[in-house]
Amino acid sequence: MTLEEMIQAIARDHSRTAFAGLFEHFAPRLKSYVMRLGADERAAEEVVQETMLMVWRKAGAFDPDRAAASTWVFTIARNKRIDRIRREARPEYDPNDPLLVGTAPETADQPLQRRQHGDRLRVAIATLPEEQASLVRLAFFDDLSHREIATDQSIPLGTVKSRIRLALLRLRRDLEDLE
Repeated sequence: MTLEEMIQAIARDHSRTAFAGLFEHFAPRLKSYVMRLGADERAAEEVVQETMLMVWRKAGAFDPDRAAASTWVFTIARNKRIDRIRREARPEYDPNDPLLVGTAPETADQPLQRRQHGDRLRVAIATLPEEQASLVRLAFFDDLSHREIATDQSIPLGTVKSRIRLALLRLRRDLEDLE
């Protein structure tokens, strides 16, 4: 019986004898082929099993006018190998990944607390000496770097850094109970 006839017998009669003959013929060849594509022995054996299972299931789709039996089977094996590579390249889904876990819904008092903390911060900044308060506003509200502030205000970089540091120490002390 030819390979094409074996596939047709599988499609027509679900012939286990024809499938056993097909498996015996193709399994070692497919394993060697998949290993040449870069798979290790275990992965190659799994691809062979998946390929032959697909041959069993899709034998009715085989058309001897379009391709030889070996071309059809090796194409299935190549596609199964590609599928395996794609699965391995894709990381497993982790339901606890922080990027995938949504934020907890806001409680009723959180917006009020945020507004109160913001008000306290504004009052604390207003109590700073003006040269410190203006630098804090430029650094944290206008998002300027220390170097940009120094250039913009025409003061030395070291002065900018020391004034901001002193301001933050004072703010930390004044706002300790917010943490």
